[in-house]
Amino acid sequence: MRIFFFAVLATLLATGCSHTKQPNPSEFSALPGTPAEPAAASTAAKTAKTPVQKTASNPTTASHASNLIVTPETSLTGKVARVNSAGRFVVLSFPVGHLPTSEQQLNVYRLGLKVGEVKVSDLHKDDIVVADIVAGEVFEGDEVRTR
Repeated sequence: MRIFFFAVLATLLATGCSHTKQPNPSEFSALPGTPAEPAAASTAAKTAKTPVQKTASNPTTASHASNLIVTPETSLTGKVARVNSAGRFVVLSFPVGHLPTSEQQLNVYRLGLKVGEVKVSDLHKDDIVVADIVAGEVFEGDEVRTR
């Protein structure tokens, strides 16, 4: 009885896996930035059974790949680690290898809005830098950027 059960199960699995559904190209939408074919043109092309060729004279497809420009982010970004409001200085934390120079002015942002300015001093250790508060109000967790 077990042999019969396993034989039926193997047959069902083999017949179920052997048939795969072919995807219908009309079910998929066009990629962003590529011109979409009109519905009438696509149905006419299907009924005529002729391949549709894209020519280089079409400016949207020929120059689309050359319009993409990627530039790396080069601004200096850090976080306010500690604030001493009585002494009007802050301790800033930066990523390793990306430290500001001495006497450099940095802007302080909170929730995307500029709230102050700091001036970097000569005191630094590893990725920690001390800066004087020049203007505004600075709290722990604020973001410090060059622009």
